[in-house]
Amino acid sequence: MQILQLKETVAFMSYRKIAMIFSALLMIASIASLATNKLNFGLDFTGGTLIEVGFEQAADLKKIRQVMADNGFDDAKVQFYGSSRDVVIRLGLREDVKAEMLGNEVLAILESGSGQKVDMRRIEFVGASVGDELAEQGGLAMLTALICILVYVAFRFEWRFAVGSVVALFHDVLLTLGLFSVLQLEFDLTVLAAILAVIGYSLNDTIVVSDRIRENFRKIREGQAENVINISLTQTLSRTFITSITTLLVLAALFFRGGELIHGFATALLFGVFVGTYSSIYVASLVALALGISREDLIPEVIEKEGEDQEIMTP
Repeated sequence: MQILQLKETVAFMSYRKIAMIFSALLMIASIASLATNKLNFGLDFTGGTLIEVGFEQAADLKKIRQVMADNGFDDAKVQFYGSSRDVVIRLGLREDVKAEMLGNEVLAILESGSGQKVDMRRIEFVGASVGDELAEQGGLAMLTALICILVYVAFRFEWRFAVGSVVALFHDVLLTLGLFSVLQLEFDLTVLAAILAVIGYSLNDTIVVSDRIRENFRKIREGQAENVINISLTQTLSRTFITSITTLLVLAALFFRGGELIHGFATALLFGVFVGTYSSIYVASLVALALGISREDLIPEVIEKEGEDQEIMTP
């Protein structure tokens, strides 16, 4: 039975060198982009004013940007919000300026520049101190999650699996941040929530694979660690595939039909599901294999009780 199982096994670990080089290149590219382009933080982190307005007819974004720049708002970021008549304008932090006065000024500029009646939909203001606090708390949340995961997996399985899990999660988070840095997508609190969700999704896949590896190490008495890992990955492949496909279908609906408000959230999760599935197969298992995981590490020691094998003497 074991020989038949080995013949039907997909040799995932035979491609581990290619996967390691591929992951290393992506991580280096992400770090380089984060160091140069940095993240395009939203108002949640930088502070500033968000103004949503509605036009009677389709708005011309280029004309709006030019009008805003001509009136001293060079830092204005203008984009559609749902339809071609709904526009969101993001302005940097301005000291000693009330949000209501700023909104009225922008509204007057837009009406005079476009020749249309413009309705104010909403206006939001975030102070600099609040933005700094949110950025700090968000970073601490991700760090705390990684530390808790490291401790849990170390106790639940084995420290090599714990290191592999944390490396895989760091890989997923770094690549997702790199995507937002390269594309200069806005990074706000919804994206941060999506990254925390990616950590949970990736961890779930890694736990399933680790549990199957441990189980197979105890069942399969012959075979190297690489073969046992290949068998375990093959056995969990259908479950991983079905889970990923169903999740991606929901996220695709959110991405294409969910609107601008959750576009960043859906983008981070879509990409995170891909890299999370990949890392649970190659990164986490590869790290555990590289650290020398073996059958002896996962099979509990049998402690013989004193006098267990001794015959009971009767008078």
